[in-house]
Amino acid sequence: MKKEIKFSLVYRDMWQSSGKYVPRKDQLAQIAPVIIDMGCFARVETNGGASEQVNLLYGENPNLAVRTFTKPFNEAGIQTHMLDRGLNGIRMNPVPADVRQLMYKVKKAQGTDITRIFCGLNDPRNIIPSIGWAKQAGMIAQATMCITHSPVHTAEYYIELAEQLIAGGAQELCLKDMAGIGRPETLGKIVKAIKSAHPDITIQYHGHTGPGFSVASMLEVAKAGGDIFDVAMEPLSWGMVHPDVITIQAMLKDAGFAVPEINMKAYMEARRLTQSFMDDFLGYFIDPRNRFMSSLLVGCGLPGGMMGSLMADLKGMHAAINANLKAGGKTELTEDELLVQLFEEVQYVWPKLGNPPLVTPFSQYVKNVALMNIFAMSKGQERFSMIDKNTWDMILGKAGKLPGKLAPEIVALAEKNHYEFFTGNPQDNYPDELPRFIAEMEKLGWDRGQDDEELFEFAMHEKQYREYKSGEAKRRFNAELLEAMEKHAASSGKQLTAADKRALLHPKAEPVIAPASGRVFWEFDFEEKSTEPPVGKIFKENEWLCALQTRNGLENIFSFCTGRIVEVEKGQGDLAQKGETIAWLEKQE
Repeated sequence: MKKEIKFSLVYRDMWQSSGKYVPRKDQLAQIAPVIIDMGCFARVETNGGASEQVNLLYGENPNLAVRTFTKPFNEAGIQTHMLDRGLNGIRMNPVPADVRQLMYKVKKAQGTDITRIFCGLNDPRNIIPSIGWAKQAGMIAQATMCITHSPVHTAEYYIELAEQLIAGGAQELCLKDMAGIGRPETLGKIVKAIKSAHPDITIQYHGHTGPGFSVASMLEVAKAGGDIFDVAMEPLSWGMVHPDVITIQAMLKDAGFAVPEINMKAYMEARRLTQSFMDDFLGYFIDPRNRFMSSLLVGCGLPGGMMGSLMADLKGMHAAINANLKAGGKTELTEDELLVQLFEEVQYVWPKLGNPPLVTPFSQYVKNVALMNIFAMSKGQERFSMIDKNTWDMILGKAGKLPGKLAPEIVALAEKNHYEFFTGNPQDNYPDELPRFIAEMEKLGWDRGQDDEELFEFAMHEKQYREYKSGEAKRRFNAELLEAMEKHAASSGKQLTAADKRALLHPKAEPVIAPASGRVFWEFDFEEKSTEPPVGKIFKENEWLCALQTRNGLENIFSFCTGRIVEVEKGQGDLAQKGETIAWLEKQE
């Protein structure tokens, strides 16, 4: 009897590994039924990681996005799963225990079936509490081993780690090969050992394609007993993302495994829709180089999931580094030369920082140290002269135990700064905080939300949630998008029109139509001649919006929904013909 292989579509991670943002709620609602129609996925990754923080960054409620995306899969019997950073929850820094515990209750209520719990240091102390909380909430707890390649990270290391996680209550294991540098032969040995000792444990493999090992790794893991494989689909597969489902399905089918068939008509529709999301706005934030694989990653081991942010950071530092080099009479670097230098510097500093698996947030910390080293050296300064607080917390053990040993110069630098090393439980450094957030929501009159989901979001992403509530996040995102659109248009020799900008920045806005011909009045303070129309103002449904002075008298116009005026076509005192657009009103969720 052929062994059955199942596939999971990592739709969230496809976007995060490509660029800065993820699809909006309305786009997720469009794509979900088509993914179901493809007929080949037993699971879909719907949320977690940075995606919910990203929702807030462009002014969208992440709770609505998660519920919208999970609902059709729940109804179709397809399991949904999220990425969970253990001690860090779904943000970049440690989270109090009470907030972590609330996360599982909220995400289960929102329709997420499985949580993939990982610690960037592979410290079981940061994973095992989450296993218990997830199971209490009714979720499947999938404990994760972050795969990398170093003298420390041997097959024996991972086999022992798997035993600790299973003893801690894990129902499934995930091999998270976030940089795709796990060697196929070694991965096969790990899986074979786990399956020999625990034949009933489900093993899921997740591997980015960046350096090119992941397809071979999938075959070895399947032969060793792997059960579920994370795959992507065009137009985002390959590059820094994941292998395409078509390739993996064909490979495993030829190897004698029972694999699901793919509805290619639905695949092409999902491909078209995904491309349309890129054409809408997401493509403005995807670096073209993230579409390509690179064997340079074999040495540095940086993960696919951070390449979008890495390229943005690199662009931001490029000019400053070249300015330093020029001032010192040295040759300036091209962006590609700087990228290679960064990869080489990561490879140099990584073992000196204790070989933390290069996964969020520790990949960012190691990359930041490397980039700051390059910047410091461009000014003639020493390496490790600029290390941020979060990186020091990692070095000092506050985030967990480092797999390898710190280099003597790093230990000496810590002692010079009078820093103390921490050997206790990392969670003890971050006391409970929910009462503070509950009290503030009551004071501000903010609703805690269905199943306490708004309370959770506030506690998990405090700064971003405040900016979302104030509207600052949306305003900043719109300015960022407009800048990206204008740059793209200029590079193509074009110029954006006002209508282009409105359609792209506010695709859900609806027109306020003049019911008759007349002169528009947004207000009647005739003494104030410089009054501007109320762009940005929110009107409640049926609230007075403006008026038309017609030959038959005043015609009042009322808001057809609770929404924000995002653009005005007719200003104070302008003439409007019957049927013309006076303004654009965007409905507020």
